[in-house]
Amino acid sequence: MPISQLEKDPALVVIDMQKGIVRLPTVHPAEEITANNAKLARAFRAHALPVVLVNVAAGAPGRTDFVHNFELPADWAELIPELEQHPDDHKVTKLQWGAFHGTSLDHFLRRRGVTQVFLTGIATSIGVESSARNAHDHGYHVVLVTDAMTDMDPVSHQHAIEKIFPRLGEITTTEIVLGLLEQQR
Repeated sequence: MPISQLEKDPALVVIDMQKGIVRLPTVHPAEEITANNAKLARAFRAHALPVVLVNVAAGAPGRTDFVHNFELPADWAELIPELEQHPDDHKVTKLQWGAFHGTSLDHFLRRRGVTQVFLTGIATSIGVESSARNAHDHGYHVVLVTDAMTDMDPVSHQHAIEKIFPRLGEITTTEIVLGLLEQQR
């Protein structure tokens, strides 16, 4: 279902747009995804709407069968500079796939009266999908900006967008969101 309106108190939640992840090979060029995320973050800030920047610092606790055969670069968890992190942005560092469990995200959104969350980022089928499921379970109106997300696997990306996301919320594009924000002025 495509989005038709902004609610009174929406927020942008950008998932794992960090140096170590945007360097990975993805289905869509990371430059395009980065550009769309940056446009959305600037637009939400220009309308004094919350921007949440999420990064992941480690693997899920309790997972003992997965080990990296390499050391992560020192800047792996740093947010990409194109997001132009602002002092008013809320930063969330997660240790699992979803952005809600074990973080301050739900508390931050509820204190600001947010009812609608716009989700973007990498990877579609991991961090974004897990966060969308969490947001749905918490009762938020979930909006998924599909041209501002990508994945490492094309089948997983497509499955999330075509099969999972329509059950969790509304699907839209960067241009539609930017247009709705302009109409709100």
